[in-house]
Amino acid sequence: MKKVVFLFLLCLASLSLFSQNKREFRGAWIQCVNGQFIGMSTSEMQRTLASQLDSLKRDGVNAIFFQVRPECDALYNSKIEPWSKFLTGRQGQAPSPYWDPLQWMIEQCHQRGMELHAWINPFRAKIKTTNELSNNHIVIKRPDLVFSYDGQFILNPGLPEVRTYICKVVDDIISRYDVDGIHIDDYFYPYPAAGQTIPDQDLFRSNPHGFTNIGDWRRDNVNLFIKQLSATIHQRKPWLKFGVSPFGIYRNQKTSANGSATNGLQDYDDLYADVLLWINNGWVDYSVPQLYWAIGNPVADYSTLIKWWNRNAGNRPLYIGENVLGTVQAADPQNPASHQMPAKFRLHAQNQNVKGTVLWYAKAVVDNPGNYGHALRDYYWKYPALPPSMPFLDDKAPKHPKKVKMTWTDKGPFLTWKTPKGKKWGDVVTRYVIYRFEKGEKVDLTDPSKIKAITYATTYPLPYVDGKSKVTYVVTGLDRVGNESKGAKKKIKL
Repeated sequence: MKKVVFLFLLCLASLSLFSQNKREFRGAWIQCVNGQFIGMSTSEMQRTLASQLDSLKRDGVNAIFFQVRPECDALYNSKIEPWSKFLTGRQGQAPSPYWDPLQWMIEQCHQRGMELHAWINPFRAKIKTTNELSNNHIVIKRPDLVFSYDGQFILNPGLPEVRTYICKVVDDIISRYDVDGIHIDDYFYPYPAAGQTIPDQDLFRSNPHGFTNIGDWRRDNVNLFIKQLSATIHQRKPWLKFGVSPFGIYRNQKTSANGSATNGLQDYDDLYADVLLWINNGWVDYSVPQLYWAIGNPVADYSTLIKWWNRNAGNRPLYIGENVLGTVQAADPQNPASHQMPAKFRLHAQNQNVKGTVLWYAKAVVDNPGNYGHALRDYYWKYPALPPSMPFLDDKAPKHPKKVKMTWTDKGPFLTWKTPKGKKWGDVVTRYVIYRFEKGEKVDLTDPSKIKAITYATTYPLPYVDGKSKVTYVVTGLDRVGNESKGAKKKIKL
């Protein structure tokens, strides 16, 4: 492995500087359902998460997907659903000493200039390994809303009351927490299990709502949910980003002419998730297909799939879900001395509708297998990036920051500024971009290498030397969607 890592680094060093985009989504999933936090004290979990966030920031990550609802439970203070066992070890038991992980994560991410998207599993009510449910869990309170399948409990998508219930949970989250987005994953109808049948035939026969095929009926149930959830989110907060991370194969060519040249499980046919309909109808604001396979995989080739999703991106940003461990464990077919990270990032650059990456999973990046994390910070994501544009939510830039100046404090010099006024939500500045230009350099805000930081604060520490070096700082404002203002310029001596 050391030889492969060395050759991988040598490969990077021999390339010309990777052309970075000024706007790029760089996310990472932090999951709880694997049990990584069970048994941790409040302080230990906070130290673990803070350490991960620090490392991810150095790697260039600008958004976190934090799992807050794995099985109709909560890693936040919910009045609707019980505390998660994945937080305290027992469902319904509040953390002690008390803390609210979602609120804490929002604050920690924003302190580091990152977005926080609350990640929920909409229909999953109990996984196989959960043996005890709280008295206020939906399965106990309303068993009529769930069905059993392969050792799990699933909220029944065919019931309008279920769809409304999930929307109520999400509306509660976004009403009380300053999240930047709501993220749902690939669990709709359950993944097929051999010998198992979804027990919804009676419901289909009693209320087919115009369908004669149960597969079409199931897809329509999920479609109705996605449309309703999108409306719920955007009625409450029009700027909030709603995204989905589907299984990486929509359909196979042998099933549909519009499918990919693959032979795996299918979103449309096996999970009843018509992701392209959601994208093309504008019900989701971004999609993150999970392309967890290797380049050259005989069942689902990564190269084939990223090109397919690029062609079918529609009018919504496309981010690619990346399997970090799988990537560094597979050799590049065209360059066996290297793992597949360089080849996959080249494919990202070659497919113009790919606007970002989400890494599965955060801890894997932090652990830096195959030098993956350090390659991000030193090469691919060396400079900070603004979020991709979403003109369908808002395309108007806010006003620029006011009164930019250098201010001396007991901690040294800081660049400070004032937040511009904004009457409507689309005019409100929530973040700032700090650019630096040396003496004689042209001010060019399209150059990402000049970005020093993206921050939610209105101050920025300056690297003072001797007061003789003339530099120019430019501060711009970003609104909630990510539209950038004009720059406010300040020449200072450091």
